[in-house]
Amino acid sequence: MSSSFSSAEGQQRFVVARELFETYATYRMTEIVSRRFTQADMLRWLESFRSMNLLTTIPLGQSAEGRTISLLRLGTGSVKVFLWSQMHGDEPTATMALLDMLNFFARARDHVVSRTILDALSLLIIPMVNPDGAERFQRRTAQSIDMNRDALTLGTPEAHILKETRDTYQPHFGFNLHDQDPRYTVGNSKNVCAVALLAPAFDESRSDNDIRVAAKEVASTFASVLQEFIPGHVSKYDETFEPRAFGDNVQKWGTSTVLVESGGWPGDREKMFVRKLNYVGLLTSLHAIATGTYQQADLAAYEGLPLSTKYLYDVILRNAQLKANDQVSAVRVDIGINLDEELNMQNGRVELVGKIVDIGDLSIFGAFQEVDVRDALLSGSEIKMDQRITAERVQALLIKP
Repeated sequence: MSSSFSSAEGQQRFVVARELFETYATYRMTEIVSRRFTQADMLRWLESFRSMNLLTTIPLGQSAEGRTISLLRLGTGSVKVFLWSQMHGDEPTATMALLDMLNFFARARDHVVSRTILDALSLLIIPMVNPDGAERFQRRTAQSIDMNRDALTLGTPEAHILKETRDTYQPHFGFNLHDQDPRYTVGNSKNVCAVALLAPAFDESRSDNDIRVAAKEVASTFASVLQEFIPGHVSKYDETFEPRAFGDNVQKWGTSTVLVESGGWPGDREKMFVRKLNYVGLLTSLHAIATGTYQQADLAAYEGLPLSTKYLYDVILRNAQLKANDQVSAVRVDIGINLDEELNMQNGRVELVGKIVDIGDLSIFGAFQEVDVRDALLSGSEIKMDQRITAERVQALLIKP
C-alpha cells in the first residue's frame, strides 16, 4: 500500500493510522458481535472502564422513557472534543467504535497515541443519545421524533440534553456520528461508500469561517487516512444546509464539527469492518488535533471527495428474460433486489426479506452480489416492481443456470 501523504506530518499520521489498523484486533471489544444492542448492553460493557478509573460518568438527564443519558469524560487537556453517537437508534456503528477506542485507552495507557490524546484533550462522549430508539432498533425516539430535526425547537428531552451539553462545555471540536444506507456509492462510480464525511454548512450560502475551516482540516485528516486503507470508497455527504439539524447548528454555535456517516462494505452486514474504519479514523483525527498537525492537512483531501450517490443494490440478476404476462413477449432485463431486515412477529426473529426495486437496464448500477442468469426465463407473477421475495428465493435465483 503506497502512502498518499506528502508532508512529514502526513507521513507520521499514516504511521499512526497503520499501527492502529494493524493492531485493532488487540483492542476491539470482543463482547460486541452484533450491531443490534441496547443501552443495557452498552452499560454492561462500559462497567469495566469505570472500575479502571479511566473515565468519569456524568448523568445528563433522562430520555422520554426514563433511560438515563450520561456523558463520559476522560483526558486532562485544555482542548475539548465532543463526540456523540446513536442520535438515531438504529445507527450504532460509531458507538461500537467508541467502545473500542475506550478499550484502547484502557489497555494501552502508555502508548504514545493514548498519552498524547489524553494529555492534550478532554474528551466528552455521549455514546448513545437515543437509548429509546436503540431499544427498538429504530431511527426515531420513543416520541416518534427524528431528533436530528429537533435542534431548534428542542421538543424532545434527548435534543435538549444534547444542546445543553454543548452549551455547558463549549467544546472546540465535535464529531457527529451516524450511519447511512449501506447502498450509497462514491460519485459516478459503482464503488460502495464505506464512510462519508462532511464539515456541515452553518448557513444557506455554505460560507466558511475559522470554525468551519478547522472542521474541514479535521475532515481532510480523516479522509486522507481512510483513503490509505479503502481508496475510492470515501465520499462527501450532501452539504446542503439543514436549519433543524444538530451538525449544522453545532457548527453555527462555534464548535468545529465533522459529520461521519458509516456506510457499507461487501459481506459486512453487521458493519464490523466499517466499525474498524471508524476506530482508526477517529483515533488518528484525535491524535492530529492533540498535536495540532490537523492544521497542515491538505484541504483537497476533503474538498475533492466525490459526493455520495446511490448506484448500488444488494443483488442484481443480469440478463434475465422476463415474461411479464401471457399477452407480451419476453424481454431481456436486469433485476435489482434489496434485502432488508424485518422483525418476524410470529417467531420474534429478525429476518432478511427481499424486495424488487428496479427492472430494466441497470448497467450503471453495481451490487454486493451480481450474477448473469444467462437468459433464464422468469415469470411476471414473481418478478414485478415492489414484489416481496424471500432471501432463500433470492439465493435460488442467484444460482439459476
